[in-house]
Amino acid sequence: MENLNKDFTLVGSKGSDSTEKIAKPALSFFQDAWRRFKKNKVALVAMWIIAITLAFSVISAFVVPQSKANYFNPNKSQVYGNLPPKLSGDLPFWNGEFKAPGSTERTDVYKSQDVPSKDKYVFGTDKYGRSLAKRTIVGLRISLIIALAAALIDLVIGVTYGIISGWMGGKVDMVMQRIIEIIQSVPNLVVVTMLALLLGQGISSIIIAIGLFAWTGMARQVRNMVLSYKERDFVLASKTLGQSTWKIAVKHLLPNVSGVIVVQIMFDIPSMIMYEAVLSAINLGVKPPTSSLGTLINDGIASLQFYPFQLIIPAVVLSVLSLTFIFFGDGLRDAFDPRASED
Repeated sequence: MENLNKDFTLVGSKGSDSTEKIAKPALSFFQDAWRRFKKNKVALVAMWIIAITLAFSVISAFVVPQSKANYFNPNKSQVYGNLPPKLSGDLPFWNGEFKAPGSTERTDVYKSQDVPSKDKYVFGTDKYGRSLAKRTIVGLRISLIIALAAALIDLVIGVTYGIISGWMGGKVDMVMQRIIEIIQSVPNLVVVTMLALLLGQGISSIIIAIGLFAWTGMARQVRNMVLSYKERDFVLASKTLGQSTWKIAVKHLLPNVSGVIVVQIMFDIPSMIMYEAVLSAINLGVKPPTSSLGTLINDGIASLQFYPFQLIIPAVVLSVLSLTFIFFGDGLRDAFDPRASED
């Protein structure tokens, strides 16, 4: 018996340890979303580009102030005006050369206009001799300010309207949704343009014009989520305990619809950037000499035939910025979707 006892071990004594090692730690909703998001490499790159762009825009406000980008010397416009991009070396597109329409020969503009050899402009200059690099940096900052401020208005109005509509339900919800349908029946660009005409040029006018009519999509998304959550057990339990509607909305509804809100904002920002560009193209954007990506594109269109780089550079920056937010929003949508497939 003693020999037999030596061979016996307690059942589960080691098995419990192995079970604990195999078991995965419980993940919160946002931890699980982050795990999914990291699998989307395109969205991850887009997130870093957005973070770097925002940080660069903040830092550039101290390095390249608006006054510095707008300054030009009228006496030197003839020398420094419309210079093509140039860097050290003989890089294509950045060699300071220009080929006139209908000509087969390229001209070194820097030499022909007697520009000092130490002066080089990575993005070239405009007709006044102002650095396009500096104006593009300022334009990027202004466009982001307009888009983010309008997105904040979209967030406040859209989320508030959507929660009220979804929570109240019945006739109140029906009337509120008909109002949204009436607003959406008119193209947003037409409404924004009309409002911009009434408010006039200026950054604040563009922000108000875009923000006041861009919230309908957000309101519908939030309303649909509230309708699906308001009959859940945790919400009904809060009602039974006598919690106020405001407390239920803040404590239970907002955290559960936050994923939808973030995704919708990421998709709205590119639209707001494009609205600003369109308004600037029809002279309803920011007031000169302040630059935005829209005003730079508008100026570039006027000189496209002779100086295409003045249009290409801000257009590429605008396109990359818009696509980055779209890719980031697409990744967030897949990450916050509980039905997303796992690899």
